[in-house]
Amino acid sequence: MSPPLNFTGLPEQTAELAVLVEDPDAPTGTFTHWVMWGIEPDLSGLGEGEAPTGAVQGRNDFGRRAYGGPSPPRGRSHRYVFEVLALSEPLGLAEGASAADLRRATAGKVLASGRLTGRYRRG
Repeated sequence: MSPPLNFTGLPEQTAELAVLVEDPDAPTGTFTHWVMWGIEPDLSGLGEGEAPTGAVQGRNDFGRRAYGGPSPPRGRSHRYVFEVLALSEPLGLAEGASAADLRRATAGKVLASGRLTGRYRRG
């Protein structure tokens, strides 16, 4: 279940928001846990386990169009980077697009961004 995220201070000209959650410590390279865009800029956040109405989800590295929770190898701590992007125009990407697709589509369209990094370790 995705954690709640709150965001404030978006630029007035924000057309939509996008969210990426990635694990840069994965043994095979950065692992994508969540890709979502088309989020209305009048929202002040996302509730726990929530994908807002109208938002479009991309494909994470688990192969699903949903949030995939942390799952580092036992005994290892990984960082999880939550990034919110305020975009100047709608992306128009197809459902199931990858994080790389999202990054290409947002080039030159990011008005502001915010990051939150957390750590998780399984016993």
